[in-house]
Amino acid sequence: MSAAKRDYIRPVDFRSGRVDMTHGGGGRAMAQLIEELFLAAFDNEWLRPMNDQAVFALPRGADGGRMVMATDSHVVSPLFFPGGDIGSLSVHGTVNDVAMSGARPLYLAASFILEEGFPLADLKRIVESMARASREAGVPVVTGDTKVVEQGSGDGVFITTTGVGVVPDGVEISGDRARPGDQVLVSGTMGDHGVAIMSFRENLEFETSVRSDTAALHRLVAAMLAAVPGIHCLRDPTRGGLAATLNELARQSGVGIRIEERAVPVRPEVSAACEFLGLDPLYVANEGKLVAVCAPEDAGRLLAAMRAHPLGRDAAIVGEVVADPHCFVQMETAFGGARVVDWLSGEQLPRIC
Repeated sequence: MSAAKRDYIRPVDFRSGRVDMTHGGGGRAMAQLIEELFLAAFDNEWLRPMNDQAVFALPRGADGGRMVMATDSHVVSPLFFPGGDIGSLSVHGTVNDVAMSGARPLYLAASFILEEGFPLADLKRIVESMARASREAGVPVVTGDTKVVEQGSGDGVFITTTGVGVVPDGVEISGDRARPGDQVLVSGTMGDHGVAIMSFRENLEFETSVRSDTAALHRLVAAMLAAVPGIHCLRDPTRGGLAATLNELARQSGVGIRIEERAVPVRPEVSAACEFLGLDPLYVANEGKLVAVCAPEDAGRLLAAMRAHPLGRDAAIVGEVVADPHCFVQMETAFGGARVVDWLSGEQLPRIC
């Protein structure tokens, strides 16, 4: 489009404009939204050609590694919450899914489903937050897609992100590699994200505000692998929290897991909020924490590496892997008893991520 022709087209009104069906119709309005918002926010050499795909080479030194791909859809409500929003969450969530294989995340794709009537000012805020999270993580958004649905057929905006990365040779991390005697570690306090969302939804106020822990964990993972290349399992305890994650790992590996309630770090304000809301912190979602399983002789070294990183300063050893044909997860309570930490029978916190 020539500069002279472009002068006759009004720029997108991000202050008071609204998403309408033309923004997803494949015409001028859609092209303008992509150019003035998405390309401007995510601008990089892979996205700039504006093709329907991105073509890229593996980074230098990655010869012989294996590619990893992960995808995740984000439907969190509300869209903006203490400590983050759907934009940053969509970047962090997929970066973390890639990183839990021990991979270095390389590129992201992003797909937006927008509801007709959604304020363009809010969309701009979300996209700019997403772009900022992408730049801070060093993982660019290189391709994407946008669709618009009629008013009443969506809920503002849904975002799907897909990430690719590369795992170096010699790194073998999988949920089926936990063995009896292994130690179970967490990178920090549990339940922060879920409680931040629920507190905001319910307009609850506590003495100390609860903020989401949403963060990209790939640099923490890199530091952990530098200290202990033989980590057996990594998983980020998102929906279903620590309880669901430990049950997943136990089932995949055909083992049992025992944890100590006193060892699991939970912020006092999160614990208080959970008690008020009738929630168990073990089942509450996290978006900036991970669970690691390693050989017992590596646990001290891995814990030190985690605590040396800003995102792992509250890391703790919370339990161990045991032989158990029933694959139960059990917890020694603060009162000296024991209970089974079972799967959730339903969804405790809907629309949490």
